[in-house]
Amino acid sequence: MNSASIHNIRKEYLRRFLTLMLGFIVIPVGISLTINANIGYSPWEILHSGISKVSGMGIGRASIVAGLLIGCTVWIRGEKFGIGTILNMVVIGTLVDLYLSSGLIPLATDLFQGIVMLLVGLFIISIGVYLYLSPGFGAGPRDSLMAMLTRMIPLPIGVIRSAMEFTAAFIGWLMGGMVGIGSIISVVAIGFFFQQTFRFFTFKPEEVEHETLQETLATLRRLLRE
Repeated sequence: MNSASIHNIRKEYLRRFLTLMLGFIVIPVGISLTINANIGYSPWEILHSGISKVSGMGIGRASIVAGLLIGCTVWIRGEKFGIGTILNMVVIGTLVDLYLSSGLIPLATDLFQGIVMLLVGLFIISIGVYLYLSPGFGAGPRDSLMAMLTRMIPLPIGVIRSAMEFTAAFIGWLMGGMVGIGSIISVVAIGFFFQQTFRFFTFKPEEVEHETLQETLATLRRLLRE
């Protein structure tokens, strides 16, 4: 490859990586909004808060544990494991704990404010998921599960995502996770937000060819040598 080609590849790789990291910065904002909406956690946060109650760890750390368990499951089923998978498990949970402890995101004080915060949070999450999935550096555990199920089950992605959310909420509720009117709204609305966001960007997560961790490291080594 000539120097111009190498420069373009490096530039494209940097663009993809920055898009990936932007997604990981955006998603915890949405998650923190759904938590501080204070009208019942969104489904995955019900699961994480349930794990937190059982184990005594923070919600962010509980999300890392849940991610590891789901990640191992989908990896066994043949889903690719990339640098995005690793960063998803570590960065999002860490930033959720950081955002919540910072006090920058207010706590809702009434039902209307809580519903608005919840819906905005779910929308932000769907944007963040698009941002981090589209570069193809590897899906996080929950989104790998979504993509896997989309390939296995001939149903719209919104239906599959809502079914996943319901299952996570039910398991979390059994462990004592916080359930409220917001939880019901989340189960119904999250699939809609994902479906509409992906449709707007003409994005089909099941068609993304994700790089494995080994492929990404090999490409980075080659670009640094040349």
